[in-house]
Amino acid sequence: MRRALMAAFADRLNLNDRPGAEKITIAGIRIEVLSGLTVALALVPEAVAFAFVAGVHPLVGLYAAFIVGLITALIGGRPGMISGATGALAVVMVSLVAQHGVEYLFATVLVMGAIQIAVGILRWGKFIRLVPHPVMLGFVNGLAIVIFLAQMSQFQVPGSAEASGHGMSGGEWLAGGQMVLMLGLVALTMAIIWVMPKLTNLIPAPLAGIGIVAIIVIAFGLDVPRVGDMASIQGGLPTFHIPNVPFNWETLEIVLPYAVILAAIGLIESLLTLNLVGEMTGKRGGSSQECVAQGVANTVTGFFGGMGGCAMIGQSMINVKSGGRTRIAGVVAALFLLSFILFASGLIEQIPLAALVGVMFMVVIGTFAWNSIKLLARVPRTDAFVTILVTVVTVATDLATAVVVGVIVSALAYAWQNASRIHAITRDSDSEKGARVYEIQGPLFFGSVEGFIELFDVENDPDTVIIDFAGSRVADQSALQAIEAMASKYEAAGKRIQLRHLSRDCHQLLSKAGHLMVDSDDDPDYQIAAEYSVRTGIIGGH
Repeated sequence: MRRALMAAFADRLNLNDRPGAEKITIAGIRIEVLSGLTVALALVPEAVAFAFVAGVHPLVGLYAAFIVGLITALIGGRPGMISGATGALAVVMVSLVAQHGVEYLFATVLVMGAIQIAVGILRWGKFIRLVPHPVMLGFVNGLAIVIFLAQMSQFQVPGSAEASGHGMSGGEWLAGGQMVLMLGLVALTMAIIWVMPKLTNLIPAPLAGIGIVAIIVIAFGLDVPRVGDMASIQGGLPTFHIPNVPFNWETLEIVLPYAVILAAIGLIESLLTLNLVGEMTGKRGGSSQECVAQGVANTVTGFFGGMGGCAMIGQSMINVKSGGRTRIAGVVAALFLLSFILFASGLIEQIPLAALVGVMFMVVIGTFAWNSIKLLARVPRTDAFVTILVTVVTVATDLATAVVVGVIVSALAYAWQNASRIHAITRDSDSEKGARVYEIQGPLFFGSVEGFIELFDVENDPDTVIIDFAGSRVADQSALQAIEAMASKYEAAGKRIQLRHLSRDCHQLLSKAGHLMVDSDDDPDYQIAAEYSVRTGIIGGH
């Protein structure tokens, strides 16, 4: 009977029928629920801390963690991912809240959600595939460092870090004895998490670590910071609330810039987390579906007094490594979090922060790509530079900026490498006596145009010149203009020139040199990234 109920529950959530979904069993349900509980416990201090960073009430962060976490768990593109209030978004929100108040934040979150829904509908999430592997390595390593640094505030006197204006540094450190005790409990938690899988898999190791250390602290009355020292998490159900802002153009001018930045940061972090979780679980996720889910979640959050959110790589790592693979873990985590707010605030506030810090430190160790340190000496220097650059920019600014910088630098490096490949093999023609043949090798595009022009000796070349593009590829409008410029130079010198093995697109797009082309049956067929005017009447075979 119980097995039938579990199967019906799994089918109800459409868990067993989804492509690539894990098959749900009774043991699997237990692991998912315990994973969700572990995530919920770790979410509490994170949500409270990020609320402080953004300058809003702790419940604003907790409500965001509940609503965003619940909706993305139900309809997101990657089962097993955890979403909620994040520091990457909080650091952008703080200036908006300081200048205009929390109501403008709620309005901004609404617009942010609408933008993310539009991105998902337009299927722009697929462009995350353009992120190179060195950028992913830098993203992962930088994020691990950020998670580590974020835990430093837990080693400060409760309230001092928030009073200093941010949650990572600037507060008063714990006194000697209390600091030693805190470090000892963190080390104990980490040891339990490391040993537990060797003994049993009945309970997720992070949950065991939190539970054992919490029992020790409460039983012996140890004087260490606890969740309740940060703020009270007691509250009621989130209520529907339309942001109290003027609905006019001036309001849109205030919230739109913030909304665009927040939407970009949220989607980049979410999609990269989706890819990372997919690599760990061996299952692909839907990027466009995740964009829509994040947008719907943030739109709903804006109407219920939440600060918005996105995927949380730290919590996602906790969930995956605790055994969470389906949507159940995310849903359970959100529901546990709400139950903490409504019914169990007094109990949760007694949990020592040292236990949660120990869990996050283990996440840092598991997230950081340690093998990338060895790879830096083996991979091309450009890739090593990009990895280090993205890591540094992630720590210094934010994830979105780091990823954009990494992609741009990688693209420029790729363009430079391809630009240096352009060269020509010169020989005498076999078919036309006295003619010189330039066999172009390498791609011809905006980056290699200068090198292409330097290949030719117009003054000393014979009266007939053949430029053969069989070993090259014309990529863009800059390449077309370079070909026409070179043809014009030869014609101005009174010399005859032929262009061979250009694609059909080149035949149509070259407005001045089209009549110089020689058609052949082995002409290549590819598309050119160019918008070019076509002058009819002068284009044709020679």
